[in-house]
Amino acid sequence: MKISLKGKARQIMPFGRPLPVVIDCIPHNMSSVATSGFHTTSWTLVRTAAAHPTVDSRQALAALCQAYWHPVYAFIRRNGYDRDRSQDLSQEFFTRLLEKNYLLDANRERGRFRSFLLTAVKHFLANEWDRAHALKRGGCQIQVSMDLIEAEKWYAPAAVEKSTPESIFERRWALSVLEHVTVKLRSEFTAMGKAEEFDRFFIFLNREPDTERYNEVAGQMGLSAGALRMAVHRMRKKYRKLLRAEIAATVSTSEETDEEIRFLLATLSD
Repeated sequence: MKISLKGKARQIMPFGRPLPVVIDCIPHNMSSVATSGFHTTSWTLVRTAAAHPTVDSRQALAALCQAYWHPVYAFIRRNGYDRDRSQDLSQEFFTRLLEKNYLLDANRERGRFRSFLLTAVKHFLANEWDRAHALKRGGCQIQVSMDLIEAEKWYAPAAVEKSTPESIFERRWALSVLEHVTVKLRSEFTAMGKAEEFDRFFIFLNREPDTERYNEVAGQMGLSAGALRMAVHRMRKKYRKLLRAEIAATVSTSEETDEEIRFLLATLSD
């Protein structure tokens, strides 16, 4: 489904790449989204710890799952399950992932957490018919919480596009990354006592410069248009840095980080 941009400012990522679709649906103040306390524990380290899992490695993996459970839910929904069953299956999937240490079965040739999740959920659904009632819940001490209303809000627009389960998974993954980065960026502004400043600047984060709008906001803040543009430039630079760090935590090498950034931009450009 193509979204008409007639009469609207064209969207552009902080990387300078224009997008033909609007992704303003990404909220900038998602207080319900918790950032992980394991900022230095990357997917690579979690995977390395798979052979001898620790409490920290399990919690780090749970944090990654918590940040990116939306694409798993969307993938299951697109495979024909209703919303209640999809929620149940998503929770079962993550419970088994954490309890059974499925990291040991990960494809070591591709170190992307995104690829691992997609492969794992495909395998899970392929075997679901035979073991639909085999799991008794409550054994896993680390849970991945899911909000069904939020999940449906994100799934519905994607389902209209009549995309494949894989393409929905990939697009939802890309949006989840942007959501998580946006939350982290706002958290940094808030920590500096600049939450209101972030809220005013946010409209410029993914937009091409609009002189009239810049002048309007600058006047409201008592700044010159030039000062506002410089502040937005610094905000975009910080966003790029956080985005790169976010992606780097889900892959194994710097080369894969570059590849994932290109993949993310291409996915949102479709």
